[in-house]
Amino acid sequence: MLRFIGRRLLEAIPVMWIVITGTFFMQRFVPGGPFTAERAVTPEVQHNLDAYYHLDDPLWKQYTDYLWDLTPKAFHPLALKDGLDLKAAFGVDFRPSFKYPNRTVNEIIADKLPVSLELGAASLAVALVLGLTLGVLAAVNRDTWIDRLCSSAAMTGICVPTFVLAPLAVLIFAVHLQWFNASGWNDPSDLVLPSLTLGCVYAAYIARLTRGGLIEALSQDYIRTARAKGASETRVIFKHALRGGVLPVVSFLGPAISNILTGSFVIETVFQIPGLGREFVNSAFNRDYTLVLGTVVLYAAFIIACNLLADIAQVWLNPKLKFD
Repeated sequence: MLRFIGRRLLEAIPVMWIVITGTFFMQRFVPGGPFTAERAVTPEVQHNLDAYYHLDDPLWKQYTDYLWDLTPKAFHPLALKDGLDLKAAFGVDFRPSFKYPNRTVNEIIADKLPVSLELGAASLAVALVLGLTLGVLAAVNRDTWIDRLCSSAAMTGICVPTFVLAPLAVLIFAVHLQWFNASGWNDPSDLVLPSLTLGCVYAAYIARLTRGGLIEALSQDYIRTARAKGASETRVIFKHALRGGVLPVVSFLGPAISNILTGSFVIETVFQIPGLGREFVNSAFNRDYTLVLGTVVLYAAFIIACNLLADIAQVWLNPKLKFD
């Protein structure tokens, strides 16, 4: 397993390089810049701003300098002689923000990420509980009205996007019923609507995958053997069939968890949640190069880590697989 993890981490290096390179140059090729939205300044002030943020350097130098700053100090020549502690040696420097000149991108991420993680954890719990429940009910009661009802609910969740579901939830539960606040992040109840909205979308996919995987597992020979030995139907489903039936869900949860835990751009924008997703949207509009790059790098690292954990979980759930 250690060899498998090491190989996957090595494979992640060129992936991260492609993501960073693509994001860096796409930002530079988009018309406008970090200071074009500001009020007109004199050429001297504009020159000083470009010099301070090194925007007057050639593009290739800006790119190589950013890669150098992004590399952990432990990999820099003569870094060990500087007496760096562990955090400084392996930390990543995302540079100062263009939009918030008194704050670094590291500080902004440290401030906004916990909010997105809190929203993501609650949404993931909703998705797993609701999705697995609907999927198991549909598979156990195959071709009955329960199956059709659960499958219809899952299909509705797949077809309705979050930018439609979120305003509908606000209109019904916040405006008309007045059970929750329409926006904000000041009260524990403010977590309910966003997490339900985001969780229901992923619960729909989990329900469909659970149903398909469990139906296939229930048709296997070892299930018939367990029933022949007198095992109860509950034990057959939850002890034997569900372990193989959730394998498609585990594969899906790799990228899904990374998307959920880092929050949703749409959900955080609609509900005015001060998370990293909303900050990423604002940074894209503001042409905040460093904040966009820092957020993209973080999201890419989350996706790689979650996919790796999903692969490990698949091998643990299915003994036929190996760490190849």
